[in-house]
Amino acid sequence: MYMVMLGYSFSPQWLALPRSERQRLKAAHIAPLVEKYADRVRARFFDAEAFQTRFSDFALLETADLTAYYFLIEELRDTPLVGQGYLTFKDVVLGIEDGHEHFERSLAAEAAA
Repeated sequence: MYMVMLGYSFSPQWLALPRSERQRLKAAHIAPLVEKYADRVRARFFDAEAFQTRFSDFALLETADLTAYYFLIEELRDTPLVGQGYLTFKDVVLGIEDGHEHFERSLAAEAAA
């Protein structure tokens, strides 16, 4: 299983939009993609601007299918939120759950062969 921490920021132009317009754009462009990939990519969203300055928000995306994750990001890039500069990806951190344990099992299997 893979966990991706995707840090992103919203532009001042986004923040200048009325909250109702921001909600409409999220509902029209983000929610359908999250739903489309929900069977392969689990998404959780967090606010971060009060705690650090590299990005304003981040998502934790959990998946066993890196292709599905990649396709989700590509489709997000095609939305007006990214295309019009409202949202900018700032940081991506990828981790493998218990990766060291998988590695050690592979070493043991090689030794036994």
